[in-house]
Amino acid sequence: MNELSTAECYPVTVMPGQSRLFADFCAGSLGAFLPSDGPDPKRPPLPAHWPELVHLVATQNRFAAQEDSVAALAGGAGAILTGQQVGLFGGPLFCPFKAATAIARARQGTAQGRPHVVIFWLATEDHDFAEINQVAFPASRELATLKYEAAPEFALAAGRIVLADAITPLVERAAELMGPSEATDILVAAYKPGRTFAQAFGDFYSKIFAAQGLLVVDAGGREFHRLGATVLRAAIERADEFHAALVARGQALEAAGYHAQVAVTPQSSLLFLIDNKTGARIALKRMAPSAGEPNGLWQADSQTYSTADLCGILDAEPERISPAALLRPVFQDFLFSTSVQVGGPAEIAYLAQSNILFERILGRQTPPLPRFSATLIEPAIGKLLRKHELELEQVFAEENAASLAQRLAARAMPIETKQRLAAAGNALDAELNALVEWMQSQDKGLGQSAETAAGKMRYQMNRMRTLAANFQLQREATLSRHAESIYHALYPGGVLQERVHGGAYYFARYGLELAETICEQAAQCAGHTALWL
Repeated sequence: MNELSTAECYPVTVMPGQSRLFADFCAGSLGAFLPSDGPDPKRPPLPAHWPELVHLVATQNRFAAQEDSVAALAGGAGAILTGQQVGLFGGPLFCPFKAATAIARARQGTAQGRPHVVIFWLATEDHDFAEINQVAFPASRELATLKYEAAPEFALAAGRIVLADAITPLVERAAELMGPSEATDILVAAYKPGRTFAQAFGDFYSKIFAAQGLLVVDAGGREFHRLGATVLRAAIERADEFHAALVARGQALEAAGYHAQVAVTPQSSLLFLIDNKTGARIALKRMAPSAGEPNGLWQADSQTYSTADLCGILDAEPERISPAALLRPVFQDFLFSTSVQVGGPAEIAYLAQSNILFERILGRQTPPLPRFSATLIEPAIGKLLRKHELELEQVFAEENAASLAQRLAARAMPIETKQRLAAAGNALDAELNALVEWMQSQDKGLGQSAETAAGKMRYQMNRMRTLAANFQLQREATLSRHAESIYHALYPGGVLQERVHGGAYYFARYGLELAETICEQAAQCAGHTALWL
């Protein structure tokens, strides 16, 4: 079994690029817009459709390892829900991190006497193919991007896209990068021609998290939509009410200094319509009421529908009415009476907007929980970090691999060079500060000119530091190579590793035991974890 030699917990603020909304939520200060997850998950009352729902879940989760979870659900266990778009080869690392967070939370609830299981919602109805058709795996000092190019003719729901023969060479390349392993065998078996993105993604994570009893659900079909028709009908019949409430919520968020994750335009709605001929997912636009149509009309491309028309489609073909991003969490929670939702920064922002929909449709708000966040540090990279005495947040502070190389060179300079540069810099600062202060006391304009001149002198001092660092880089060519390796591994392209690197690579290299490791760590750190593998 692979053991972590070190697990370091950093505050959320160490993660670059996080919105103020997400940072405040993690700090527990977003109460005006979102509730926080409490220490004891409260399971809402079981809905009338529960027996039928459990049957549908059971038909999609037939692996032996999932039987106990299905049985617990049938017995009335609560649901901790998370999910993601069904990306190529399991998508980025944050996908398994979501599952691990939900598993850790379900275990906590169960240990407190409130049994819970985990539902991983496959977001199969999303139609942005460019967001799911590629994944990157580490390859030496670089990243190898694997991209499935066989795009559908129409904007199909991504989960329905059938893998063509073009997937075979990609699977072979993925297997080469991952190396022989159980996880590689699982991936090869899942991603075959003739299977859909939903089937492949679902099977992959069902087996990766088999020991943890993860349940995966594709709710894009007729039966799930029929069970959730109450939510979809409300979005049709109360569209104008919900639109006005969302506009007001967006204004309230912005007035509080936050952002609205989804732009609510005059014609936007909470629904998509699936074309009955092409299968394309088309945004439904709301048209203002008029004298001839006091209830207003709906438009999907060139087709126009009345509210009664859409309700008729919902009754006859419920799978053709698809919830948009702000409605989907309400749809999910109506189906599963969810105790806690696990999401990343974007989902938390969605929920800050859709909170008002929860209240109007469900009469309650499901508490959200931010997903586990981590950077996985492989042994070779860990060795370089120790060699150069680098902390994770120092890597995050650099703009690119070149600036990181400058940091390494500055650290590697001879001690006498460091001392002389430091002494000169300190002396210059002391003399300039005293001189500028005196000149400011003589005349304000003179002081401003002195400050400008002093800035130029400090710039030249920094140039001397850079010259010394560049000289060191020339003397030690390995420093640039080390910087590139570290940067690509931990902060590729100036983006958190979990958003770029494919999770499958790490399960192949470190075994399926890694799934349990990240489940355990997800319960330990509410910020960002550095996992030394």
